Amino acid sequence: MALIDSHAHLDFYNETPTDRVEVLRRAYAAGVHTVLAIGIGDGPATMHQALEIAETTSGEGLPQVFASAGIHPQEAAHAGPDALEKLTALSARERCVAVGEIGLDYYHVENPDIATQQEAFIAQMRIAAKLRKPILIHCRTSELATPQAKEKYGEADAWEDLLALIDEHWTPHALPGIMHCFSGTPVEAERSLAAGFYLSFAGNLTYPKAQGIRDAAAVAPAARILVETDAPFLAPIPLRGQRNEPAFVTHTAAALAELRGITPDELAELTTANFKNLFPSTR
Repeated sequence: MALIDSHAHLDFYNETPTDRVEVLRRAYAAGVHTVLAIGIGDGPATMHQALEIAETTSGEGLPQVFASAGIHPQEAAHAGPDALEKLTALSARERCVAVGEIGLDYYHVENPDIATQQEAFIAQMRIAAKLRKPILIHCRTSELATPQAKEKYGEADAWEDLLALIDEHWTPHALPGIMHCFSGTPVEAERSLAAGFYLSFAGNLTYPKAQGIRDAAAVAPAARILVETDAPFLAPIPLRGQRNEPAFVTHTAAALAELRGITPDELAELTTANFKNLFPSTR
């Protein structure tokens, strides 16, 4: 049964002229037959690259590629009128199935201030709502951040702020989304599910210290779980520390299947059906 990698940064594979196509061939050979390429680039100037990959990837032995477009919270200072106009145009294209990854990140001291991040997040939710496309959420709190970041963001909690903004600006539209690389607690999982989101689990599910994520993954409703790599980041055990790639989603899927007491094939079937329910145009 084929798997879907619901979150990979394919535009980051450019070490050689054939790097990306080799990565995609390995993914297909591993049974990963669909990939959602995340269109954040290294800022709004390059957020179109994932969609270009999605629109030009086809052929035997290659996965289907769909794309998103969005301005990452780290780049929120660049979410001006021109960038938002570009995002609107990209998001309207057929192969672009979602807006993201967007959200809040209070983890790095060099990230924009809270008001700037929240303004960019709200603006992008508005675009997605207008186009009736799901959103892909990035949320990283300052809980584990450096002392400098903790000083900058103070008592602010990215999860609390994120869920409050979703409640105000997204939930009224009755549209779904994905909590990408879900790294919260079972309580945050419950609140995300109540807001209409799917939970997507990445390689950090397999890390020794990630018991909270595993607890959430074990009890999440079967109809609302997905798997992803976040490639080239977060390679799962036993490949931690290596450059991640879509083929490696098989390890995360196997770990999630074991947690839930089902076979890897059943998990593949389940997460594929969930992805296609969320994104009917990918059927």
